[in-house]
Amino acid sequence: MTSQDAHWLSRILDGDELYVLFQPIVDANRQAVFGYEALIRGPEHSPLHSPLRLFDVALQAGLLVELDLKCRQLAIRRFVELNLPGRLFLNVMPLTIVERDFEEGLTLGFLRESGLSPERVVIELTEHVPIHDYALMRQAVDHYRDMGFQVALDDLGAGHSSLRHWAELRPDFVKLDRHFVAGIDQEPAKREFLRSILDVARSLDCQLIAEGVETAAEHLCLWELDRGLSLLQGFYFARPTREPPHTLALQLPAAGGASGAGRTARAITRAIETVSPGDSIPALAERFRQQPALRCVAIVEEGRPVAVVRRNAFLTLFTNPYSHALYAKRKVLEVADARPLIAEADTLLEVLSQQLTDSHDIEQEDFVIVDHGAYLGMGSIVDLLREITAIQVRQARHANPLTGLPGNILINETLTRTLEKGEPFAAAYVDLDNFKAYNDAYGYARGDQVIIALSRLLQAQVESAGGFIGHIGGDDFMMLLPIEQWEGICRQILDAFAVMAPGFYAREHQRQGGVSVENRRGEPDFFPWVSVSIAVKPVRANDRCRALDIAARLSELKHQAKKIAGNSLFVERRRGDAAPAVIEASCKCRGAVTLACQDSETSNHVSGDA
Repeated sequence: MTSQDAHWLSRILDGDELYVLFQPIVDANRQAVFGYEALIRGPEHSPLHSPLRLFDVALQAGLLVELDLKCRQLAIRRFVELNLPGRLFLNVMPLTIVERDFEEGLTLGFLRESGLSPERVVIELTEHVPIHDYALMRQAVDHYRDMGFQVALDDLGAGHSSLRHWAELRPDFVKLDRHFVAGIDQEPAKREFLRSILDVARSLDCQLIAEGVETAAEHLCLWELDRGLSLLQGFYFARPTREPPHTLALQLPAAGGASGAGRTARAITRAIETVSPGDSIPALAERFRQQPALRCVAIVEEGRPVAVVRRNAFLTLFTNPYSHALYAKRKVLEVADARPLIAEADTLLEVLSQQLTDSHDIEQEDFVIVDHGAYLGMGSIVDLLREITAIQVRQARHANPLTGLPGNILINETLTRTLEKGEPFAAAYVDLDNFKAYNDAYGYARGDQVIIALSRLLQAQVESAGGFIGHIGGDDFMMLLPIEQWEGICRQILDAFAVMAPGFYAREHQRQGGVSVENRRGEPDFFPWVSVSIAVKPVRANDRCRALDIAARLSELKHQAKKIAGNSLFVERRRGDAAPAVIEASCKCRGAVTLACQDSETSNHVSGDA
């Protein structure tokens, strides 16, 4: 510690020259901010600006406790000044909470001064020195919990932090070190580690927070694990800043097509060192001997794979006492498999699985992965099956249990991905009219049959056109349609449902054209046959709108559509689009169908029988 360091530390402790940054922790399930981690910085342009240097100097000076308490006080005060939502994650040195604060309740005093409830504060144990006395630390942690705080363990897997801390202290949250998140989409071993950690977290009733999420690919990979990991933090969502946002325009992972997760062979690539065609067989034999887990090696010439050597086949060459002399001077290419399966890194996992299934004439346990023909690494069928299973499990969890169609999470993902493409499309909301009266008259089981029938109709029309269909819940559905086909698809749906609807009723109700059910006053009300209302919002190329904006607008349009009797189509038209009369002429449908259009800027309505 230099005299300049000591001077700056004294100034910091005597004044208010520190400043606080906040980085959001997001809840991916709720698509909202869960809380903020408070991060301290020293005075700008000073040698103690870096927090690492700042706390190291304080430790050397014997003033770590004083600095830690001051940082805590500033973070609480600033959090309240900014009126930030959610929880405040306070970085706290274990050494501090077993000394002055444990005895004097200083943190609780800071909270009372600022008017912040302890229930909104998470004590995040951050280490600069190891924990030696676990009994005392447990006592301190229990003391904080008794006051209403929750406790987090920071940087699991880094520095002094260990699984023993987790087992001894039983924190409410554990923050996984960024090392295990960085490049997780490229490293199957990290994904397996994280799955194991998630199992431990669930068994200990603890929430895991993944730190260091910096790319869309990492976010997607963490999202697809889908085994309890919903709390995420990193530059991908927001960088630390003095005035962080209260809400985030979260980017949902682009999970590929409507029926698959869009994961590619790149996700299961293992970087395995290659050999050259001229390498000797004894050298490779020695490598296999030293690496028992090595199953397959690619032979690469000028950056491109030409063959592979598989462990089991290779080692059978050395089954007799003359083998070593026989192969001593021969090259690896002479004993290699010259017909390996080679997959491009951008090959969808589902397509790759089909290729493996169809390749009956090759050994399928390991295959080569290339990037535009250049060697990238090796893949294994075990990793492939594990990833596909994880995707299928996740999609099953997020599918509607009645229809099996994608549910809200998958709908939001697909809508976000479609917007990111910047291409025109039409978003449509489908809802049944008079469905409650049908349920009251015929019971929920018959009602479910109507919903299933509608879902099959929608599926047949939408998927044949390459669109997307999702089940929001109940009798509500979402369609994403090609811009040039949406009118024809909607017309066919309305046409078909108008024919189907009478078949859902008994003959008596078919003759009457509907059913009578009692209202809340006990009086009979007559309701016509169930019908379909479709609200459509065309989205232009590169429209700057979010998935949440479109969902909100469709909800408004749906309410307008439901005001129209019978099967109806309500379309939002922006000023400058085709005139409503032309739209009506192009959308005529059989049966009782009403069409209406709305100019989103003038709010004029045009409606009429089609």
